[in-house]
Amino acid sequence: MPLDYFAPGVYVEEVDRGSRPIEGISMSVGGFIGFTEDVRGDAELFKPMLITNWGQYLEYFAKEGSDGFTDFNAYLPFAVQGWFLNGGGRCWVTSIGTQLPGAEPPPAEQSGTKILTSSRQPSLRFGIKPAESEEGGALALPSANEPRLKVVIEESTPKPLPEDAPEDAELPLNTGEFFTVVVKRGDETLERYPHLSMNQQVDTQVADYVVTALQDSQFVTIADIAQSGQPLSRRPMPGSYEIAPPPYISSPDHFPRDLQGQRDDRTGTQGIFEVDEVAMIACPDLMRVYQEGLMDIDQVHGVMEMMLSMCENSFPGPAYRMAVLDAPPVKPTKALSPVAPEQQKPQDVAAWLKQFNRRSMFGALYYPWIKVANPRNGGRPIFVPPSGHMMGIWCRTDESRGVFKAPANETPRGVIGLAYDTNMREQELLNPMGINCIRNFANYNRGYKVWGARTLVEPDNVQWRYISVRRLLSYIEKSIEIGTQWVVFEPNDQILWARVKRTVNNFLERLWREGALFGASPSESFYVKCDAEINTHETIMLGRLYVEVGVCPVRPAEFVIFRISQWAPNQ
Repeated sequence: MPLDYFAPGVYVEEVDRGSRPIEGISMSVGGFIGFTEDVRGDAELFKPMLITNWGQYLEYFAKEGSDGFTDFNAYLPFAVQGWFLNGGGRCWVTSIGTQLPGAEPPPAEQSGTKILTSSRQPSLRFGIKPAESEEGGALALPSANEPRLKVVIEESTPKPLPEDAPEDAELPLNTGEFFTVVVKRGDETLERYPHLSMNQQVDTQVADYVVTALQDSQFVTIADIAQSGQPLSRRPMPGSYEIAPPPYISSPDHFPRDLQGQRDDRTGTQGIFEVDEVAMIACPDLMRVYQEGLMDIDQVHGVMEMMLSMCENSFPGPAYRMAVLDAPPVKPTKALSPVAPEQQKPQDVAAWLKQFNRRSMFGALYYPWIKVANPRNGGRPIFVPPSGHMMGIWCRTDESRGVFKAPANETPRGVIGLAYDTNMREQELLNPMGINCIRNFANYNRGYKVWGARTLVEPDNVQWRYISVRRLLSYIEKSIEIGTQWVVFEPNDQILWARVKRTVNNFLERLWREGALFGASPSESFYVKCDAEINTHETIMLGRLYVEVGVCPVRPAEFVIFRISQWAPNQ
């Protein structure tokens, strides 16, 4: 605004008098940590990658043309697929490896990239050739930050006649067996080998045997895996093929550090907490390494404790993330590995939770494990932890009803069975402990239902008992924090107090109209206080502005009680 006016005239000025609306944040972004089949494209090992659909997951964490699952039944692909099946949207995925820690490297005949013939028979297998390191002698694979090597198969012709050939010499007959191999990294052509054949006895004046021609390649290794037949029938099918590098296999001793990661480097479990929009987190393959005996129960508890602690600590902003935990299978005293999850009884889960002895309003636990189809086993079922499917239901409920609706009494999609059919009496043991059951209501023709909506808070802390209440308050706190950033450095006076109060009032009234707050009117549902009583001269001198907000969230009707009696009307 100009300080003075010097010439007569009409002056138009813009004055910001209204309140700025607060836009609610998304609480429906998931985070997953676990094993994947591959790590390629822009994805990096141990670092979170944004995924928006199952096809994108296959693009970054599956081999070309693969279904995305692993031969060692990693639980992460099932969790991510269950997330999308149940209504999940954006999520961040962190791969902690493509093989179990300490696993044997795959044999040469199973590593690399196989190229088939036009009749879908094996033809060639390409692998990455280790490069000599600068120190000499040691072998080092190409950097993971570089684009992956690709082999391009193109059709070719026989070699042309040499320059000194007689004029009447006949051109070699093109039988159609000839092809060219081009080695590329990104768009850069590294090597080119034309006029190749699958015939080991081919005349070198006509063509070169492919294995002989590429044996001195600086970048790839090659093996002839073709079956018997004519060179034409054994010729590799034209196309572009990405060469998969050897899998990263962590040592069992180093794996806990890989899983934990570093916040500064944004790696591992800690790294995914550096993604601001992630609001729910699961690590389903924590159960996989426990089943394989690679981590004992105390180590599993350590990872769970870290996840809960990091959800609770979001300084300087409010805590808004929740960790969805999975109950580990029972481990008998005389066995090296846990028993099958279908043998896990309700009393076993209750005993384990007492042993874990960690309570938090930012954690949730579901029981039992669920049965889903396993594409790697002909679609036969496999039991997997339910965390990914449950997080998808959270997202679905947020979309259809709102974050204030308890994510329960919902049908989990992609589930064909449960590891254990919990009855009502058994749930009476688990529900007060904060263990949410997935129930089979076949007797009522209702199918499978999520029949619990509690956090892992202390049982006597009824204020934060329900998942929907915890997430609604987190939604309100985080939305107000982000939506009032404009207040910083504004003049701290009554005008600002009124604007802030109006801004927050409008946001909470909108929530009340959507049904998120309890009360017949806005005044019964919430209050916003920002006046001289809480903003004294001393606080203003310290540069502080205090706003007091109270809300009355709706709570789920967990116990529906009809009181029925006989009634005789007056005669």
